[in-house]
Amino acid sequence: MKTIKEENNRRDFLKKCGLSTASILLPVSGLTAMSSLESPNGSPSESKTPVNFIYDGLALSPQEYLEKLNQINKEKPIEPDFYGNGGATKIIEEEFARITGKEKAIYLPTGTMANQLAIKLLNGNNTKVIVPENSHIFRDEADAAQSVHNKRLIPVGKGKPYFNLDDLKNTIDYTNTNEVFKSGLGTVAIENPVRRADGTSVPIKDIKEISEYCKEHGYKMHLDGARLHIASAFNNISVSEYASYFDTVYISLYKYLNATGGAILCGDAEIIDQVSHQIKILGGTVFQSWNHTSVALHYLNGINKRWNEILKTSKAMISELNKIDGVSIVSLQNGTNIYDLTLNEEISLKKLAIFLYNEHSIWLGRSNEKGVVKFTVNESLLTRDYDDIMSAWKKGIEHART
Repeated sequence: MKTIKEENNRRDFLKKCGLSTASILLPVSGLTAMSSLESPNGSPSESKTPVNFIYDGLALSPQEYLEKLNQINKEKPIEPDFYGNGGATKIIEEEFARITGKEKAIYLPTGTMANQLAIKLLNGNNTKVIVPENSHIFRDEADAAQSVHNKRLIPVGKGKPYFNLDDLKNTIDYTNTNEVFKSGLGTVAIENPVRRADGTSVPIKDIKEISEYCKEHGYKMHLDGARLHIASAFNNISVSEYASYFDTVYISLYKYLNATGGAILCGDAEIIDQVSHQIKILGGTVFQSWNHTSVALHYLNGINKRWNEILKTSKAMISELNKIDGVSIVSLQNGTNIYDLTLNEEISLKKLAIFLYNEHSIWLGRSNEKGVVKFTVNESLLTRDYDDIMSAWKKGIEHART
């Protein structure tokens, strides 16, 4: 009979592999059922730092997060903020303003609020906002633009990872031609990299062309750059250059900066100075946010150097894994840190994932309906010796051969 600890470990693994939700979300192959994830050991190796191929960041446990906060505080006592003023929150706002090249930056509790307030304030009295059809703003923010801010979202680029200038022009022309009682279009939003397109980044050529067009026609631009540092690392384009084509930029504090929440919105002072009042109206003002901002600030320091190391390490790892019979890892067009991993029918994904997890604290996600696993690289690659990780993979693949 399992101990409570072992059962909790198994459930935690299921959550990290996306298998603890409703049965409709379960894949058709690989890790197919919760009941099949039993193993002789029942729990992961506790002597090794986890390496995950699932998330953008480290996926710190509550215990690890508390330990990190304690470490940060020992190195330099954390200064608290009060209602967003002062302390670690003020420091990270100033740092993000510097990184993005904008006049000001402000902390918000969520990315949804950052996106929504940006397009609301940029749009002014105009009612229409153009957004990517597959964007977080359009698909994942509960119609907040319409129901809370009285803005109408017009989606562009259905079925595509991102839209280009021709798509934008055609949408604007179609809208203007077919509306009798016209209302104004004020803002164009872009997401980069694109979460629903497996981290695809928008080519800088397209961003430049759209930005020039918007400036010529008086449209404001907002960037949902939740994972912007990842796009920067993989395309060798600075965050400040990306940001320069937009009026406002949102960046997440938890996607890869390992905080437990929070967002930063950057832009001209004229816009950012209005945000704090809007946050209060929406009930988003919190007494203190240092527990988020101090951790994000810690990981922001040296982020470019670490991502350069992640790129080098992951490139070598993928090259070596691709030499193994039955393993294929390919990059996506305009991709960033997510690759497509497929195994031939002789290698059991379920056996491989369980072996890696139990024996080596390495997390591998589920497959989709096509049998493809989204192989995500992140900073956890730097927490363990490269040879140790590769050895675990090689042993796991041989173990999983049927």
